[in-house]
Amino acid sequence: MHNRRMSKEFVHNSLLENLREVFIRGEVPPGAKVPEAELCERFGVSRTPLREALKVLAAEGHVELLPNRGARVHVLTLEEVDGLFAVAGALEALAGEQACQRIEPAALAALEATHEGMRAAFRARDLARYYEANRQIHEAIVMATCNPVLQAQYAQLNARIRRIRFASPMTEEIWSRAMAEHEGMLNALQRRDAAAMSSILKTHLMHKSEAILSAMRAEQAQTPPPKGRRRTEVAA
Repeated sequence: MHNRRMSKEFVHNSLLENLREVFIRGEVPPGAKVPEAELCERFGVSRTPLREALKVLAAEGHVELLPNRGARVHVLTLEEVDGLFAVAGALEALAGEQACQRIEPAALAALEATHEGMRAAFRARDLARYYEANRQIHEAIVMATCNPVLQAQYAQLNARIRRIRFASPMTEEIWSRAMAEHEGMLNALQRRDAAAMSSILKTHLMHKSEAILSAMRAEQAQTPPPKGRRRTEVAA
């Protein structure tokens, strides 16, 4: 009985993780119906565990449950994006402070190497490689806090905005500013300057939010909203 319960829990957690990544990567477009039959076949599960997992993902904000009609991928509104980035900025500012106090030499060396790779991607204008290194750096800063509560809150929040955060429009001006801010982050971390690190991270997240919201508003202005959708809802 115990082994059966453990096995069921493992399947649930594994399915939950896989489904979460499906929505984070944008494999099912925002606003689209969740293809339950296709996902059941893909992950080798029946509809019952799939729907249990979808309930959890609905609570996390990834999907919306439709009465007797399955689920659809949640469409982030402008207000949600603004709010999510405000909270993410506060969390990362705290993470920056604690990372300066707690980061281990090996973790700092690894972060420096990732930063160097991001700098090379910036010089080569390799946006995909730049975004991947960028994501790794932000996550490494949070991990360096050794604060499990902060890490859990950050993971849940970041999962909701990761797709738009690390795959948003990037002009030369925005890119150069973001790279300069990352140079400042690394310098502050190396000097263990908690106040500077916190300030840079908060400003960095604010700039990212402004760029994404601007792009979303521009897209919204060009595309009439689908019937039944509020004007402030934008596919993200």
